[in-house]
Amino acid sequence: MDILYLAISYPKGHDNLYKTLMKSLVKRGHSVTVVVADEPRKINKTTFQIEDGINVLRVKVGNQLKANRIEKGITNLKIEPFVIRAIKKYLSNEAFDIVTYSTPPVNMANVVKYCKERFQVRTFLMLKDIFPQNAVDMGMIKEGNLLYKYFKRKERTLYNNSDIIGCMSQANINYILRNNPEVDEGKVILFPNSIKIQSDSVEPDNPDLSVREELGIPKEKTVFVFGGNLGKPQGIDFLTKAINNLEDYKGAYFVIVGSGTEKRRIENKLGEATNTMVLDKMEKEKYERFITECDVGIISLDHRFTIPNYPSRTLSYMYKSLPILATTDRNTDIKELVQEEAECGVWCHSDDVAAFRECVVKLSENKNLRRTLGQNGRSYLEENFSVDKSVDIIEHHFA
Repeated sequence: MDILYLAISYPKGHDNLYKTLMKSLVKRGHSVTVVVADEPRKINKTTFQIEDGINVLRVKVGNQLKANRIEKGITNLKIEPFVIRAIKKYLSNEAFDIVTYSTPPVNMANVVKYCKERFQVRTFLMLKDIFPQNAVDMGMIKEGNLLYKYFKRKERTLYNNSDIIGCMSQANINYILRNNPEVDEGKVILFPNSIKIQSDSVEPDNPDLSVREELGIPKEKTVFVFGGNLGKPQGIDFLTKAINNLEDYKGAYFVIVGSGTEKRRIENKLGEATNTMVLDKMEKEKYERFITECDVGIISLDHRFTIPNYPSRTLSYMYKSLPILATTDRNTDIKELVQEEAECGVWCHSDDVAAFRECVVKLSENKNLRRTLGQNGRSYLEENFSVDKSVDIIEHHFA
């Protein structure tokens, strides 16, 4: 198949969820062209070139990450016309079998519509974020105002122009169908997050602790790591409160690694804590090595969420055979995954400090339990979240 993938993020130099999927499709014998709305801080001008055997059209639009609301708003308005113009210029003589894309953003809805009509193809939405409701839950948009109505129209356009909608979990499927009665049930399918799994990547029971030693992290303590984006969806206020509540407990040590809008807030709230270290975003290889040296991976989501999120970092922890401490809202089915389906960790509500403490103590004081949970997670990952399964699903519905 000839596949066109529309994106707002397609990194150079390393892989992410979608780049791994595109490379796996190419390995399976398909042709892939990527169109990505890129930032001026990353590219000087629009370019069309081959990257890792894939045609990549990088369209210079505006800054989206680490930008203030005004700049981000202007960028959102520019994305659709700029991307459509670039497709007309560089891909007008191309032919495709399917167009695939992910959320965010819903503001690519008109690009999807244009490509569907221009190339006469079927379309596949990989639904990762349910927007604008997630922004409403976080208090970033007020339900019913003009901005909310604008994005709701975009969301409906996106769903309407998608022939298949792939959801991360059953809770996601249920939410979409319950809140969007106009969406045909027959076009909503299960399409979980996935990861490339290498058979020799199972982590050893006694990893080299070189990064821990370099950072000065106590050897004798159970290390809980929280890595990735540090933003409002991650429930930072609760997480910092819960960690501060554990300062009198000497068995656990917390390391927070990453960047995001709440990074400064985290540093302010945990600045005096003796049981915590807050680090800047690491290079990918060093970070991968570091989490191998940690004992527990933390998944944190704000307790206000009404939509069922499914953080991709869950797979990163399972890949490294790390047991998971999930502290989330009650609407996500992460808790079912962690406690019942994969049996790879423990869960508590992200508004219950006492329950968080119980989970930390339980995992800190039972190394055998941690090993069992970690091994369970790795086994479940191999059976259910391999990128090969994602390729199988796409081929089944489109090939």
